[in-house]
Amino acid sequence: MERITGARAARGARGRADVADAFREAFAAHPSGVAVITAAGPRGSVGLTASSVISVAVAPPVLAFSLSSSRGSVGALLVSSQLAVHLLTSADEDLARRFSAAGVDRFGPGLEWQAAPTGEPLLATRGTILRCRVLSRTPVAGSTLVAAQVTDILDPGTTAAPPQAPLVHYLRGYHRIEG
Repeated sequence: MERITGARAARGARGRADVADAFREAFAAHPSGVAVITAAGPRGSVGLTASSVISVAVAPPVLAFSLSSSRGSVGALLVSSQLAVHLLTSADEDLARRFSAAGVDRFGPGLEWQAAPTGEPLLATRGTILRCRVLSRTPVAGSTLVAAQVTDILDPGTTAAPPQAPLVHYLRGYHRIEG
């Protein structure tokens, strides 16, 4: 193991606020896939854009994501037992922007979607949709880590449309990966 010296050692002596800022910057520079998570809330359909979705296990298929609030759409997602995780493609950037905007009717005019048999909204997207049952909600440092088992996979790759490049979030913006 390499010993940390010089400027790297000085960075290690940062205060708590400096570490939080550096942590935020480190993850801003780390590309991540973009998803929209939807659910049927107590007052109607809810959804939000997330870049924290990860694969946890294959058998059974489990994913996880974090939510950093408990208000609005996040609060409704936290009490839902069924979710839909839409893995977005570069053709879905409009959905990412719509579901990340504050104060808008995310399910308003112009949005194509239908309800799954268990109630969660399924958006018209070029990406894969993972229907999920929530397994656990774990509070972690002001956020909530949600684990969910995938119960069904709706894959647009079975249609005649060619696969699309994934949508990624990098340096606080949306980008596509060129193949």
